[in-house]
Amino acid sequence: MSTLDHPSIAKVAAALAEAGMSAAADGIRILPAEVRTAAQAAAALGVEVGAIANSLVFRAVTTAGDAPLLALTSGAHRADTRTLARLVGASEVDKADPAFVRQHTGQAIGGVAPVGHPTRLTTLVDTALARHEVVWAAAGHAKAVFPTTYAALLELTGARAADVAAAAPGEGAER
Repeated sequence: MSTLDHPSIAKVAAALAEAGMSAAADGIRILPAEVRTAAQAAAALGVEVGAIANSLVFRAVTTAGDAPLLALTSGAHRADTRTLARLVGASEVDKADPAFVRQHTGQAIGGVAPVGHPTRLTTLVDTALARHEVVWAAAGHAKAVFPTTYAALLELTGARAADVAAAAPGEGAER
């Protein structure tokens, strides 16, 4: 089986096509090596690290129990967990472990796409991504990415635009 035939990539391609983004689905690029960080993806694509949409899955603690939260953040900075909690009305937001990520996305850390999950996740899209004409997102595998736009990410995921970065260094930023 080639990487392009990987089940997670196929789900992402189908989700993109179903959303009317056939150009994005056809544009899924398989890289020669895995890119598990924004810096690696940016280097492989020859783009600014800020144009990489990190798909970060968090565990949001609410009165109804723990729920997944997907934050699509610019690769140029870190998400602030206190800010994320405030934005979604959670008492706490923590980074999810690999089992939680796979359970809620069907994908492994390092290749989590904005779509192609078993159910739609509560999603925030970092406003810093709007600075880039083309944004690159993971496509369900650590070697797969696709080009899109900030506006398309919002529409595709049903997300809310938000400033997710730490307000000041050392004030709850994920490190």
